[in-house]
Amino acid sequence: MSRDDVDGGNDAGGNDAGENPHPVTDLVERAAELVEPIKPKLRGWLHAAMVPASLSAGIVLICLAGTPEATLACAVYAVTAWLLFGTSAVYHLGTWGPLGEAVLRRLDHANIFLIIAGTCSPLAVLLVPSDQRALLLWIVWAGALAGIAFRVLWVSAPRWLYTPCYLALGWAPVSYLPDFLHAGGAAVLALVVAGGLLYSAGAVVYAVRRPDPSPRWFGFHEVFHTLTVAAFAAHYVAISLAAY
Repeated sequence: MSRDDVDGGNDAGGNDAGENPHPVTDLVERAAELVEPIKPKLRGWLHAAMVPASLSAGIVLICLAGTPEATLACAVYAVTAWLLFGTSAVYHLGTWGPLGEAVLRRLDHANIFLIIAGTCSPLAVLLVPSDQRALLLWIVWAGALAGIAFRVLWVSAPRWLYTPCYLALGWAPVSYLPDFLHAGGAAVLALVVAGGLLYSAGAVVYAVRRPDPSPRWFGFHEVFHTLTVAAFAAHYVAISLAAY
């Protein structure tokens, strides 16, 4: 409620009492607007732990990749994963002020599109026939760049609008699943699908803010982060099996 709304209500002395908010109710509403949401004590720590873990895992994957193309694709995957967890940890663990929050929020959300394209890169190189992989790479990277531009230019976009964008890009390779099965086997396919489902579940939790088990310690955002870590692990194992 703005100052003009309050002044207008006070001037309208002839209005019914039911049309004007009770002073106590108005005070409570204003106080609620000023109270910042509780930041769970574990916010950011899961992704902080993944910074050294993803770096080490990425180096191992790069070193054991069998071809120059696979090495490059695995390096892209490792860098995007490290950026995702590192930026998220910095963003969620610190207090940065309005400008810093705005910049880090843009980077944090942009990295979600990067990790999607980064994950698809080694999967395309390792599992998709050479005459088809270029199309998949063009789709996911063009979609990622478009998504990054969307989130950077419209950082205040509602969750119900941009969350489906993550899901749509994440499931873009679904038509290539038969190739994943043929080249990688059932275990690789199962891990890729499991990772996709875990990421999707995390996106839903993020969008609806539920479940929220312990707002002071482990809230809905921590559930979301847990699911992203599990999804990353599933995809990392799948890529490792395909690469070695």
